Amino acid sequence: MSETGLLTVDVPLAHARYSVWIGDGLLAHIGEKIRPFHAGARVAVVTDANVAAIYGGAATSSLRAANFEPVLIVVEAGEASKRLEVVGQVTDAMISAGLDRGSMLVALGGGVVGDLAGFVAAIYYRGIPYVQIPTTVVSQVDSSVGGKTGVNAPGGKNLLGAFHHPALVLADPSTLLSLPQREFNEGFAEIIKHAAIRDPGMLDTLDPARRDGLAGLIARNVGIKARIVAADEREATGERALLNFGHTVGHAVEQAAGYGGLLHGEAISIGLHAALRLSVQKAGLPETDAARVLAALEAFDLPTRIPPGLETGAVMLALARDKKFESGRVRFVLLERLGRAFLSSAVTAAEIEAVVEDLKSPGSA
Repeated sequence: MSETGLLTVDVPLAHARYSVWIGDGLLAHIGEKIRPFHAGARVAVVTDANVAAIYGGAATSSLRAANFEPVLIVVEAGEASKRLEVVGQVTDAMISAGLDRGSMLVALGGGVVGDLAGFVAAIYYRGIPYVQIPTTVVSQVDSSVGGKTGVNAPGGKNLLGAFHHPALVLADPSTLLSLPQREFNEGFAEIIKHAAIRDPGMLDTLDPARRDGLAGLIARNVGIKARIVAADEREATGERALLNFGHTVGHAVEQAAGYGGLLHGEAISIGLHAALRLSVQKAGLPETDAARVLAALEAFDLPTRIPPGLETGAVMLALARDKKFESGRVRFVLLERLGRAFLSSAVTAAEIEAVVEDLKSPGSA
């Protein structure tokens, strides 16, 4: 595959610079693209059952054509696979297959696979290189970039993890064509988040009916995240925390609903609504700006209210366990206007609880 038609976004970190390549048809050429980054032969391809059925054959064939020896390791699809038990299953499979410190891992799938496989790569033989091949909207525009890996704990989401950057990210937008509509739409919560915190003009470009020609949109979002990550790789200054806009309440809703009850992007959409409400109250965000973001979420049929049966107390309990709490205080991302986000310690638990209660759908507990 020639470089023509490929879009490239660099992630210029101090010690782990890498590139994100974006282009339709890229999946069939991953072997030749990965080969310059790994001289060895043994490669673990970690994926889930849904992705394996559609793209596992193409991925392993491309790797073999580049003289790799791929070992396909398949986990259950869904958030339930982001736990330590599955980490053990994957590492056991790699050990049994004879993979060692000279091997490489390829994460083929959405955000769950990327987080899980990246964490495995971070701890296997104290760290082996890996490549992200994201196949969902949310993973192509967000989770495959930035080096955050990890799994969930019974007490909260993403509480166990490590920073481990990929050697390369290869995003093929044509893989998005196979997504069910609900899974396609959920990824736009992260796109809308990026627009809200950094690039409000992007809101005018979003078309819920369009599935092709998305390479430019993906590159635009990757560029936003790459710049923020490069400025604050390990969340030392607070800049990277801006990417958590909508995630404080969103993660709590996702956990309280039971993983699988809501898709990640659906929970984040609810969290974005909560963050918009609090931004109006605490940061003076104009109501018209909040309405503009909310309309974008609703255009993709994303929920903006807490579903029936979900108790406010359960959401607040999950929120209290969130890793964004420091010394009992929450770090909450607010908007003062579209494109201008900031990290605040002035939002109280009582204020969050009031907004959560207000966002409950009719019939909620």
